[in-house]
Amino acid sequence: MAAEVSFGRRLTEVRVEMDRAQIPVSDGFARQLALASNAFVVRRDETRTVIAGYPWFLDWGRDSLIAARGLLAAGMRDTVRELLVTFGRFEQDGTLPNSIHGNDASNRDTTDAPLWYGVVVEDLAALETPAGDSGAAPVYALKLDASGRTVAAVLRSIACGYLKGTVNGIRVDAESGLVWSPGHFTWMDTNYPAGTPREGYPVEIQALWIRLLNQLATLQAEPGEGRGERWGDLARRAETSFHRYFWLEECGWYADVLLGGRDTPARTAPPSNALRSNCVLPVALGLDRHPKAVARSRRLLAAVARHLVVPGALRSLAPLPVIPPCPIMANHGGLLNDPDHPYWPRYEGDEDTRRKPAYHNGTAWTWTFPAFCEALVRVHPGDRRAWNAARAYLSSADHLMNRGCLGQLPEIVDGDAPHGPRGCDAQAWGATEFLRVWRLLHTAPPPPLG
Repeated sequence: MAAEVSFGRRLTEVRVEMDRAQIPVSDGFARQLALASNAFVVRRDETRTVIAGYPWFLDWGRDSLIAARGLLAAGMRDTVRELLVTFGRFEQDGTLPNSIHGNDASNRDTTDAPLWYGVVVEDLAALETPAGDSGAAPVYALKLDASGRTVAAVLRSIACGYLKGTVNGIRVDAESGLVWSPGHFTWMDTNYPAGTPREGYPVEIQALWIRLLNQLATLQAEPGEGRGERWGDLARRAETSFHRYFWLEECGWYADVLLGGRDTPARTAPPSNALRSNCVLPVALGLDRHPKAVARSRRLLAAVARHLVVPGALRSLAPLPVIPPCPIMANHGGLLNDPDHPYWPRYEGDEDTRRKPAYHNGTAWTWTFPAFCEALVRVHPGDRRAWNAARAYLSSADHLMNRGCLGQLPEIVDGDAPHGPRGCDAQAWGATEFLRVWRLLHTAPPPPLG
């Protein structure tokens, strides 16, 4: 009986949150996504956090923070504030936990989690600040602990940590202003064996870094620590470098990564022409200060639609040859794949020799798919056909919610037809990203590029 009362009370709270977020009763897809998203929110001591996926994940840094964006779309502002407190307390010299086990936050092998923290703060700030209000949103002054440390201080610490170089190896290339990352520190983090070696300058990391720098520029005018350079100036330099080094004119998309060891400058790091879902994130995140931004982004999205889109998900790698090759070596020696054609059609079989090589090399992910839809309407802001197409793309995931774990979206599906669901039966960032972008497509249009 107690469990039934608790469930009933929680269901009532969720419905109140939906009403606060103005999710109409008639929008059954959005309301189901909101219910699905809420299932991942749990208590951690006196605050809250997000379980990355059921049945076997705990609270992972990047997963929880990406999911927080969709929780805002579900009206859960208080939950997101608590999530910012939870992870903000763990920030140290530019690093955040990759995963948390009890009070053990020693695993900090992530370049993207600290940067996604900044995006969540920016999203919440936009909701807190009325149109035309030039003052800083309340979230920046949110205190994280008894010392009085604030969210704004955490953002500055993250940026300064990257500029100085973090203890786990993240650093900023002095010449370009771009971020160098160790090999398994992005969401494509398969290791032992390394299924997606991306040591160098990953494309999505640069988009997130530039977003953080621009956000800091709006907060204060102090120079970036140790640089004598204002945040806004550093952001512009990094964005100029991004467009110079990442765009592949002969392919029509952004390089997935500029490959190179720790001391390799961005200008000499060879670009990988692998077409991966990561390339949509700079467009969705608004890297648009380039005279050819719209034309380039439209070419990129056409390639993504042709080679990566499957119903309800984006392939993590296109079934195309790659340059340079991407060899995957077994733990005890021996080549596991065709390095020139690393696309892997199905996620099945032995973990180390079959599933890990497939995980980010063709397996399609639900969480990246909404970013493609968001990017589509950003580059066609006044085109009703683009908006209708984006909505149709998103609704193609409805079949995934009606099989497997009912009412939830799976972590991944096979890259090849029939695109069977795999991995976690229910994944937080899939459900929350679908909700965020679905709500965006049914409210005011995003700002146009250019």
